[in-house]
Amino acid sequence: MSRVYPFDDAMTARAVIDDDGTLVEWNEGARRLLGHPAEAVLGLPAARLLGGDGAPAVPRGPRWDGTVGLRHRNGRTVPVWLLAHRRPPRDGHRGDWLVVTPLTGAEPPADDDPLAAAGLIQSPCAVAVYDDTLRLRRMNDVMAELVGLPEKRVRGLRLAEIGGKQQSEDLEQGMLQVLTSGESLDVQTYMRTGGEQRAHAWLARMAPVKDREGRVRGVCLAAHDITENYLARQRLQLVNEASVRIGSTLDVVRTAQELADVCVPALADFVTIDLLDPDEHGGEPPARITAPVRLRRIAHSSVHPEVPEAVISPGQAEEYPAGSPQADSLTAGHTIVASVAEGDIYEWMTWHTGRARKVREFGMHSSMSVPIQARGLTLGVAVLTRCRRPEGFTADDVLLAEEITARAAVCVDNARRYSRERETALALQRSLLPRILPATAALEARSRYLPAARAGVGGDWFDVIPLSGTRVAMVVGDVVGHGVEASATMGRLRTAVRTLADIDLAPDELLTHLDDLVVRLSEESGVDSPGEVGATCLYAVYDPVSRRCTVARAGHPPPVLLLPGGVPRALELPAGPPLGLGGLPFESTEVELPEGTVLALYTDGLVWSRERDPETSREMLYEALGAYADSLDDTCDHVLDTLLPPGGSADDVALLLARTRGLPPSQVATWDVPADPALVAPIRKQVVEQLDTWGLSEASFTTELVVSELVTNAIRYGARPIRLRLIHDAATLICEVSDTSHTAPHLRRAKTFDEGGRGLLLVAQLTQRWGSRHTPEGKTIWAVLPLFEEDH
Repeated sequence: MSRVYPFDDAMTARAVIDDDGTLVEWNEGARRLLGHPAEAVLGLPAARLLGGDGAPAVPRGPRWDGTVGLRHRNGRTVPVWLLAHRRPPRDGHRGDWLVVTPLTGAEPPADDDPLAAAGLIQSPCAVAVYDDTLRLRRMNDVMAELVGLPEKRVRGLRLAEIGGKQQSEDLEQGMLQVLTSGESLDVQTYMRTGGEQRAHAWLARMAPVKDREGRVRGVCLAAHDITENYLARQRLQLVNEASVRIGSTLDVVRTAQELADVCVPALADFVTIDLLDPDEHGGEPPARITAPVRLRRIAHSSVHPEVPEAVISPGQAEEYPAGSPQADSLTAGHTIVASVAEGDIYEWMTWHTGRARKVREFGMHSSMSVPIQARGLTLGVAVLTRCRRPEGFTADDVLLAEEITARAAVCVDNARRYSRERETALALQRSLLPRILPATAALEARSRYLPAARAGVGGDWFDVIPLSGTRVAMVVGDVVGHGVEASATMGRLRTAVRTLADIDLAPDELLTHLDDLVVRLSEESGVDSPGEVGATCLYAVYDPVSRRCTVARAGHPPPVLLLPGGVPRALELPAGPPLGLGGLPFESTEVELPEGTVLALYTDGLVWSRERDPETSREMLYEALGAYADSLDDTCDHVLDTLLPPGGSADDVALLLARTRGLPPSQVATWDVPADPALVAPIRKQVVEQLDTWGLSEASFTTELVVSELVTNAIRYGARPIRLRLIHDAATLICEVSDTSHTAPHLRRAKTFDEGGRGLLLVAQLTQRWGSRHTPEGKTIWAVLPLFEEDH
């Protein structure tokens, strides 16, 4: 952006030379000096104007000044003092050289000139006085030393021409404001003046110079070096920025990357973050570190795109020997600064030729290795390197790097501890959840479990439990909280559900017992108020023979039903209180399910989202299930992709999909048994005939013995009516005897001369497994027999 200079610009002879030595600008002042009009010289090589060997065609270095013989239009050579500034590329323009020389100001000021009186020549501050056209009139020795040019050479030039930088133009605009308003102005800037080796921070104090009548005749500029205060503010700002930017997540890699990004370019040009590999030290960083040290690159950052300085990539590990900055700082336990100039890293460069090549290629001259330490443990090392910035690391830089790294180290350690606990909880969760769902004749089931993206592993669980009579139980639950404790509680509840399911409790009774268990867990944990250790649960039992499903829930989302040819809908059933409140009842609901019905059981993490309300999420769930195909696996994936954000859910998610099957009547045989032991033989005969129909003649002997013992026990110890049922599925033969007595059978040891007491022991020996379950009408004794199918 060009600046406005409202005065006669021709008081300075000015030209601009492109990097290839071509004249691209030529002002009126240059024409006055040498007589050449602009159209006669623009586009020509600047070297054609040289009358001798006073300077090269294109100057070298950031600034050049000297006397040069230039060709006048009339043919004579004019000696001219020139000041040339190298200007870097900007705003899409190529780099060039600004060349100026004053046409006025050669004569010293008059004694009564108010501008001369304002010069403060003996002031310890750098002071310069500019006239009412903003051209230099006087400056003291301190300012001349700062500029790097004597007063007599630059008298009559503008500040923008003396400095030749963008900051010089900004300061000139401030001086113009003082000249027009008559009020003082302070401007802060950061730049390298012509007489300096490196940039400093400056406070430019500008004041109007007035004559005796109060008219503004010029501007006095005093420059004060405020670099120490500026750097102190920069350090404080960087520390504050580090506090905000580092540790935004509990992820080790991201935290390390945030540390590297904060340090570039504010503190270094290239930063690497390497951590000790905890797997090599039993999961924890070692208490004492000795060389060689094996480190894993976690993150790095650079002022150059794609980080070309790096020798290894994030995730790779490398061993650092004694003498390397990384190993030396870790073993010493403090920051180590090394530089090429001091020769501190020559041994390291010799040992690692790849790094030596990078050092030479990018001009790396200083490095600072800062141990990453937190809570008495050394976690790794941050190495800061400078190549673009010419100055080395100072003591203040070391303190700043240590402060930032110390703050980051706590975040890295928190992330490391969280990751370790999360991995432990995940391992516990995986061990407690079913790895493979059992194959049953009642239904086909598929499941998914996803831990929370940030909160970690929670207490969600699911299970499919085979029951007697080819029935199957499905359960989904959610324990309050996250972490190892929630996973452990989940494991206890899942075990309790399987135990209660094994004794064939009805869903509402099972939830009542589970509620009592959660209350006891709350008491054991020392929680005073009920519900602090809480959970929700849904328990369903499906019978493929009757094709009916009995469901009860404890504060859990209801299941979604998709009947064949229908649309998804939520199953209406009483909500029930969450587990852990104690003393409140649960209710069961029974529903008939046609074969091929799909049930979706899930935890609330699937439908809960900050971006939308639960009702919208449930509609999305219905829509995703409505697009259900033959594959339950594909349906599970489609549901998760539809409802969960790309980064994962804020809560853990459990999803269980089941498609029901039904046993046809031809695979079930039922007999009403008279309460007369003499009529057991005809029943046995009918059973054998049924087995022949099913092609199971080889199982007849065993089945006949089991039926005889169970029916005889029911007649002897049970109550009427008595019913016998045989169920044949693809893999098993199930024998069931029901009566209206609630007395459960049990094995007992018969004595040598006892005539009875061996019936159930015989059943246990002849069958794969056996048991009993209570029913609303009484009880059922069941046994699963091995099959010996006939060869056809």
